[in-house]
Amino acid sequence: MKSILFIHQSAELYGSDKTILMFISKLDKTKYKSIVILPFDGPLKREFEKNNITVVIAPVLKLYRKMFTPSNLMKLLKEYKEGLKIINQLHKEHNFQLVYSHTLAALIGIIFASKNKVKHLWHVQEIIAKPKLFNWVFKRILSLKSNHKIAYDSHETMRFWIEGSTILTQKSEAVWNGIDVDQKVNYSQEQINAVRTDFFKVSPNELVIALVGRINSWKGQPLLLDAFYLLTKKFDNIKLVFIGSAPPNQENFEITLNEKIKEYQLQNKALIIPFQEEIGKFWDSIDIAVVPSTEPEPFGMVVIEAMLSEKPVVASNHGGPTEIVLPNETGFLFEPNNKESLAENIEKLIVDPVLRKRLGTNGKKRAIEVFSVDNHVRHFEKIFEEILK
Repeated sequence: MKSILFIHQSAELYGSDKTILMFISKLDKTKYKSIVILPFDGPLKREFEKNNITVVIAPVLKLYRKMFTPSNLMKLLKEYKEGLKIINQLHKEHNFQLVYSHTLAALIGIIFASKNKVKHLWHVQEIIAKPKLFNWVFKRILSLKSNHKIAYDSHETMRFWIEGSTILTQKSEAVWNGIDVDQKVNYSQEQINAVRTDFFKVSPNELVIALVGRINSWKGQPLLLDAFYLLTKKFDNIKLVFIGSAPPNQENFEITLNEKIKEYQLQNKALIIPFQEEIGKFWDSIDIAVVPSTEPEPFGMVVIEAMLSEKPVVASNHGGPTEIVLPNETGFLFEPNNKESLAENIEKLIVDPVLRKRLGTNGKKRAIEVFSVDNHVRHFEKIFEEILK
């Protein structure tokens, strides 16, 4: 049995958190022993432990824009020493054959692997064009000899990072993220009605347009609100729901969004619901899913979650969603950052319930056939075998 150290930069249950949870939970336990490091306690840790997966809390050396101050650099040095001490102790116990760093945000894995001559695989799920310094730094870290393999969550993500680099091209591979279709809960109409009444505050004839995800600078909440405002001039049976919360210390994005809702006088038409752990019930309760990211999504886990719940998806025509959404078959792609284009594509679904149903049915079929976690796991197990042979 091969021991693998998995390092992840969060303990919440957003897209990348769900990806690693489903992946490790489905990994062949007769071949691989998984030890997971998370930076703090949270719902992801509890979900791992439900699946009898060992989780250790330790610093992961998360890179962030404000780290280059004297106090933060001192904090980083302290975390560096503490993190390596914990991982070295785990290494003595488990003798890791591979370190798997999930997302670019965690640096402790490549440092440990390099120091201990353990093979390292980086699963990249970010497209970082700015600031240019971060882009430059990450390209060089990914190119290190001690980083043996790089997997990307989409072909778009891979193309972004390997451009102009022979070194990265030679050790890169795209692996679409997957969703555990077997774990899809079939909620009753009574449960769905309860969500629509208690959370969405809608009547039976109203359509719910939803964006599920973090409230941050690029997920597109303000853009969708602008488009929704245009739609309210033509339709009075629609409601907009944002499901998610702002990251810690970035609450200003949520405050600004609320202010804009008030500015448009849409307090009765648009609302923000904090992140929900039982998100499947909310997917089943909406009518139209929107992924209006203003910057390219590396993959777009919310797209396949919506599709699995038979919801038509309107997404920005850039990044990973362009590999998931089939225009006129499972949803629509709109011109990025164009509120008029976004509104036009949502309108097609508002006026045509038959179209909504057809696209939703096709989307569920595509999610099951193409984006199952079983396909994802098989692909990674093949990569593991190649690295560890």
